Amino acid sequence: MNYRKLGNTGLKVSELCLGTMTFLWTTDEPASFAVLDAFAEAGGNFIDTADIYSRWAPNNPGGTAELVIGKWLKQAGRPREQFVIATKGRGPMGDGPNDQGASRAHLIHAVEASLRRLQTDYIDLYQIHWWDDTTPLEETLRALDDLVSAGKIRYIGASNFPAWYLMKALCVSDARRYIRFESLQPHYNLMHRDEFEREMLALCKDQRLGVIPYSPLAGGFLSGKYRKGQPIPAGSRGENNPRIRNYAESERGQKTLGKLEEIGHGHGKSILQTALAWLLSNPIITAPIIGASSVQQLTESLGAVGYRLNDAEIAALNQVSAVATDA
Repeated sequence: MNYRKLGNTGLKVSELCLGTMTFLWTTDEPASFAVLDAFAEAGGNFIDTADIYSRWAPNNPGGTAELVIGKWLKQAGRPREQFVIATKGRGPMGDGPNDQGASRAHLIHAVEASLRRLQTDYIDLYQIHWWDDTTPLEETLRALDDLVSAGKIRYIGASNFPAWYLMKALCVSDARRYIRFESLQPHYNLMHRDEFEREMLALCKDQRLGVIPYSPLAGGFLSGKYRKGQPIPAGSRGENNPRIRNYAESERGQKTLGKLEEIGHGHGKSILQTALAWLLSNPIITAPIIGASSVQQLTESLGAVGYRLNDAEIAALNQVSAVATDA
């Protein structure tokens, strides 16, 4: 496993981050433990979760992925300090008016609840899951600053923020000497480029923010299992996901898969691994967040560790995956 600095900090994280959204949703506890064990054995130390995982599932109150990680940490017999645990708060964790948001009241309660579920004294990276335009930034950042001072969180990050709002937050932190966002978790992959590349990429480079992209495989489309004119695989995410079906039926999607396959063949790598390598070859990227419901899926993704593309390969993928724009 290779390791990279998280943004402008001295914290070292594995170049692949393990996402846990499926834990106790589509992945039961034994399978989740097996994935965590395999990731740790491969040298992975960066694990991402959120308090709302998997609140959308039937009879799931949320916090279940954190519970799995906390239980695993206690049972695995590995020192807590070997792992960088990232979680997120802001989403609804109840029906009350203060059970969500980025207010001081909610964030302090949410951090305490995450600490209990994770069975740890501190959270390495605490991220605001998405922006809250109903709460003053000063309130949010002061609450996070106090939580860092109390030793409950160590670094803070943003997720799904628009560029102007993230830059405003950084300015508030600098002006008031509050803790500063050190990372961004954006939706970014070969099929979903414009939103991040339009403004966020330059912002993150200028402000030296770590970038932890989620959905690096476009919901599984970039695994190569969805092909134009072929039936959607039974039981796959694409059965109920119009975006994946649209990718599969588009000329752009199929050209992207074809180029990934061509480049991967030259390296002895798969389509999936080459899609991850496109991200890993970009110096602005810290660690793509990979999901895995089984050790087999995880092993496939781990095949991208150390895999890099040359400038010509990157340019070719950028060309076929670009969204057409009016002249």
